[in-house]
Amino acid sequence: MALLRIDTNKIVSNINQLSSFLSQNNKKWSLITKVFSGDISLLKRVLTPEVIKNIHSVGDSRLSSLKNLKKINPEMITIYIKPPALVYIDEVVEFADISLNSSYKTICALNEAAAKQNKIHKIIIMIELGELREGVKRDELVKFYENVFNLKNIEVIGLGSNLGCMYGVEPTYDKLLQLCLYKELIQAKFNRNLPIISGGSSITLPLISSNSVPKDMNHFRIGEAAFFGTSPLDNDQFMNLHTDAFVFEANIIELYEKELLPDGVISEANIGHTAKIEETDFNATTTKAILDFGLLDVDKNDIEPFDKELSFIGITSDMMVVDLGNNIDKNGKKRYSVGGKITFKPSYMGVARLLNSNFIDHEYV
Repeated sequence: MALLRIDTNKIVSNINQLSSFLSQNNKKWSLITKVFSGDISLLKRVLTPEVIKNIHSVGDSRLSSLKNLKKINPEMITIYIKPPALVYIDEVVEFADISLNSSYKTICALNEAAAKQNKIHKIIIMIELGELREGVKRDELVKFYENVFNLKNIEVIGLGSNLGCMYGVEPTYDKLLQLCLYKELIQAKFNRNLPIISGGSSITLPLISSNSVPKDMNHFRIGEAAFFGTSPLDNDQFMNLHTDAFVFEANIIELYEKELLPDGVISEANIGHTAKIEETDFNATTTKAILDFGLLDVDKNDIEPFDKELSFIGITSDMMVVDLGNNIDKNGKKRYSVGGKITFKPSYMGVARLLNSNFIDHEYV
């Protein structure tokens, strides 16, 4: 099988660096583990007591992952980071200490479930700031809070927003300042304390050093920077974080010199994806290698070969074909052969899909 190699020491180092950086800037943060797909072996290696003590909470968007987090450490504060579906309300209250919400009907259901479980469920109410994903409309916010404050088994601990995720709306100072102003408005009108203003994510991290984050914006939800060492704002390395904690390794299962162009009538029956073929000599050939993974495991756009001389030919459900050129190194020797391996750098989505695949091995180093 193809293999995803995971360096947990580098991930732990990234988490500790982020904890230190955010603490120095008076910011709390939740580590968002959804890229791990609930892999309990991986979660155990990363979420040690020493790591957890410096994090406000650990969050995920899947209940199965939250269950595994609680298995690892029942005392760990967990946060469900998308508006809950009504059908899973009881489980949300059972496994999530905090949830992000934007629907009054859902919060009422959480209130009822919390009463049945003899709990107080904490929520952060999400506000729509232009990303057009989850969030209460701004002109309805005051009435929304007024209704929620009357629910006995719900504790509103803050407000938040999601930026830079679906459309890529940047979390500018002005956008984040709006969150802080809404906090002041709600606190003044209802005489309630809202300790958490959650508007930060990996995309917002570079703005801290340039003082482009309002002081009252005090909570970050971070996944990408912790695991990949980068910020989506510029896709550059953040601080000295490790950017190579994940390596995807595929096996060469066939290697031949073959024609560049297919031979025969091309139908619409294919299920794979192929590279666009430029005009070429019909008799031209190249060395092609077949690798032991396919579309069921990962999208080819979510992996990048370390060998820049390779190029993509095509991918089907369980195999990928790459072009090795003449497959000869500068000393005249073959570069690759059957049984050899080709390595890739996976993206955030690449790792998430590889960890979800039942046909990819995992190795922890």
